[in-house]
Amino acid sequence: MTPSRPYLLRGFYDWIVDNHYTPYIVINTELPDVHVPEEYIEDGRIVLNIAPNAVRGLLLANDHIEFNARFSGIPHDIWAPIKAVTAVYAKENGRGMVFKEEEEDDAPPPPPSTNKDAESGKTGSTTGSGGKKGGGGRSHLTLVK
Repeated sequence: MTPSRPYLLRGFYDWIVDNHYTPYIVINTELPDVHVPEEYIEDGRIVLNIAPNAVRGLLLANDHIEFNARFSGIPHDIWAPIKAVTAVYAKENGRGMVFKEEEEDDAPPPPPSTNKDAESGKTGSTTGSGGKKGGGGRSHLTLVK
C-alpha cells in the first residue's frame, strides 16, 4: 500500500482550514533533502504556518511538500520529503495529528501465510451453533435483535 501520511496530512489541512483555524506543520530537519531556512531550526525541527494566506504555491504531494513563504520579509522556497513532516495541527487549539517516525506503510506487505493443511487439501472442522460443521462460505454469526 502507499503511505497514509500524505492523505492524512491533506485531510487534516483541509479540516483545519475549513474550520477557520491556522494549520501548522512540524518538519524533522535532520532528514536528507529538507530545504528550510536554517536560522529558524530548533532542536532539529521547524514549525511552519501553512495557512493559505501565509504561503504561496502550497503543494501537498504524495512524496513531498513544497511552498514559498516569507521569513522576516524574505521569501524562501520550502521543500521537504513527506516523511519529514512529523505533525500537523491547528495553532488555536492544538488539535491535529502526530505521525510516527517509521510509517508501517513504507514497508512492503508481509507475504501471505502458508497453511500446510490448506495446501494438502485438508480443512479443519469448525463447529458452530447446533453442532453443524462450519465452512461452505456461510457466516457462523447470528443476528440478535
